Amino acid sequence: MSDEPLAFSPEQFSGFARLFPLPNLVMFPHVMQALHIFEPRYRAMFEEAIEDDRLIALGSLAPGWEEHYDGRPPLRPHACLCRIATHQRTDEGTYNVLVLGVRRLQLIRELPPKKLFRVVEAEIMDDVEPAEASPPAAAALQRQLLDAFKQSMPQVPNAYEQLDQLLGSQITLGMLADIVAYTIDLDFDTKLRLLAETDIFARTRLLIEAIAARGAGGRRRTFPPDFSDN
Repeated sequence: MSDEPLAFSPEQFSGFARLFPLPNLVMFPHVMQALHIFEPRYRAMFEEAIEDDRLIALGSLAPGWEEHYDGRPPLRPHACLCRIATHQRTDEGTYNVLVLGVRRLQLIRELPPKKLFRVVEAEIMDDVEPAEASPPAAAALQRQLLDAFKQSMPQVPNAYEQLDQLLGSQITLGMLADIVAYTIDLDFDTKLRLLAETDIFARTRLLIEAIAARGAGGRRRTFPPDFSDN
């Protein structure tokens, strides 16, 4: 098992991302996701990333991808830039990988197919604070989000206490919204909207509304996360 440094700054991103498109996962910054990489094209992508900047982008396939999966089916316009945190090569030559989401990406164009895997030109989407942003307003939204999250969760021992500890830490509202958006079981299109929204307050309000509409009793993602196969 190889561990990699996780620190990231935007200057490390070249503006071109190796793209790992998935049909059923929306990745967010500030969270970790396990991947099992076995297709030759994605093994090549991963091996290049390890030798270079350790960055890949987890994107989403647009509807109708099933007929063209082995080719280059259409992509959703947003992705999550990820840093490879750990990787392990199996005896079969495949890889078990853990990646950390670091930034939102807006996809601009796909480069011509000169490699086995897909490469896109993309721009980092930084979080923005609205005009009404203030520490009290952010704290109030943070409490609303955690209350909504608690109400949607099954009764898990110590879970509420852990969430309160999370609120008391130095975590920002944007980070908390991304962690909750990834963790809770929301429909795919809602998660895509949350990934595309850079206004922290608007994203949090959208998430609170989505949790309320979803109702109680749903399931959460498990931690550590399940593996996602390519």
